[in-house]
Amino acid sequence: MSNGLTRFLGDTPGRTALKLLVASFVVGVIMAAFNWYPVDVYYWFRDFVVNLWETGFAALGRFGGYLVLGACVVIPLFIIMRLFSIRR
Repeated sequence: MSNGLTRFLGDTPGRTALKLLVASFVVGVIMAAFNWYPVDVYYWFRDFVVNLWETGFAALGRFGGYLVLGACVVIPLFIIMRLFSIRR
């Protein structure tokens, strides 16, 4: 059972928990620096959908901007996650 859990997590449960703790702390510091809160993500998404509906889907022209903005967050997070997963 432990072997299956380790394989699923990619590392031992203790090390995985430590990595998640460190990543959570770093993300929390960054979000606090920008005065962002998790509920803001919900409101941003909700406002986007409402705005899209109200403008008759004219907001789709902003899709590229949203894509680039999201990539500015997702790509570095992906790189950090891959760096954490490198076997030494």
